[in-house]
Amino acid sequence: MKLLRVGPAGAERPALLDRGGVLRDLSNLVPDIDGSLLADAAALARVAEAEAAGRLPELEPVERVGPPLARIGKIVCIGLNYHDHATETGAQPPAEPVVFMKAPDTVVGPDDTVLVPRGSRKTDWEVELAVVIGRELRYAASHEEALAAVAGYAIAHDVSEREFQIERGGQWDKGKNCETFNPLGPWLVTADEIADPQALPLKLWVNGELKQDGSTADQIFPVAEVVRYLSQFMTLYPGDVINTGTPAGVALGQPEPKPYLRAGDVVELAIEGLGRQRQELKQA
Repeated sequence: MKLLRVGPAGAERPALLDRGGVLRDLSNLVPDIDGSLLADAAALARVAEAEAAGRLPELEPVERVGPPLARIGKIVCIGLNYHDHATETGAQPPAEPVVFMKAPDTVVGPDDTVLVPRGSRKTDWEVELAVVIGRELRYAASHEEALAAVAGYAIAHDVSEREFQIERGGQWDKGKNCETFNPLGPWLVTADEIADPQALPLKLWVNGELKQDGSTADQIFPVAEVVRYLSQFMTLYPGDVINTGTPAGVALGQPEPKPYLRAGDVVELAIEGLGRQRQELKQA
């Protein structure tokens, strides 16, 4: 299923994009799309049955698509998780996943405005596969157990301010948690619709120019290992999100003068089977 939330910020309603590409209203069937829904197999089955039976009312075209997941618990991110991205930044492939966090309040809709922070000189782009957790997981003993906890997948844009991240001392958090720095969606695609999360092409364009053109096949730590690994250090709960890293092509890895983002730029992202995003940048 392709689950999404539509409407004004803070007042989104749950919806579904059916197999014919028609937007369907879920608001009479479920209160929202969040961790509670993802953990409720019976509720998800009712949604699937209603879709198959044609019982979901059609929605009129909407002006805004919001993040496909409400009340996100935590966003755990993996750095340097593509061989080609590690190479372009001059970094050695890590022996274990590089882990950092983003605050849930960085999340905006897939086509919402991204704000260039005040004082920023090095705002960068990163297209990423986001993994959404659907059941509580701790100390997973196998990749199979880890993948069984995955509810679905989405596109995440891990916007990053490289000066804040790398040159201002301390952890990466300052460059990763600026307002609007995690557009998510448009859809949360349930795991049964993604045959192999390690075979997904992902692309990103800036002002119409292709910048990133990679595949999740190049991940150093595949999705199953990332989820298993994280569960050794923290409990993963329904509604948690994991951003799994970005392929080569970010501004940081390009020759000087590096083409960092500025107000007025337009960034577009796509992952096969997960839809597209489009954001215009504005000055904060």
